[in-house]
Amino acid sequence: MTTATIVFAWEPEADTALGLPIYATTGAAGADLKANFPDREAVHLAPGARTLVPTGLRLAIPDGFEVQIRPRSGLALKHGITLPNAPGTIDSDYRGPLGVIVMNAGQEPFTIAHGDRIAQMVVAPVVQAVFVVADDLSETERGDGGFGSTGITGGRG
Repeated sequence: MTTATIVFAWEPEADTALGLPIYATTGAAGADLKANFPDREAVHLAPGARTLVPTGLRLAIPDGFEVQIRPRSGLALKHGITLPNAPGTIDSDYRGPLGVIVMNAGQEPFTIAHGDRIAQMVVAPVVQAVFVVADDLSETERGDGGFGSTGITGGRG
């Protein structure tokens, strides 16, 4: 397993008792992020609404890595709570507050309480490409076939 050290700093108004992100199990890829509202008040999300949920944290990500912010599957299944830009990317040179854009794609209002686990963060290596223009591209079996062109049948593609 590859590791990267992520350094955190607390926002001045943050509730530090909520602790840093944690991995729920030894095999977890994502560490849970918690809502950390400065006023400790809950936020109510109507169906279709979205909001920026603060975590009370800022972070320093090492060069060559990114942090991806992803939905929690239980919230998505049970309540329709998702992240509209999933996965959100935090670049290694960003040092501002860590907030999570949360959306209620469900049919019922949803309340996010102070301290609720709202998303997960995954640390991932980054590869930067070199972009080159060519007059032509190499041939492949698929060619320039678009969506659904891979030959899967039976209503699956």
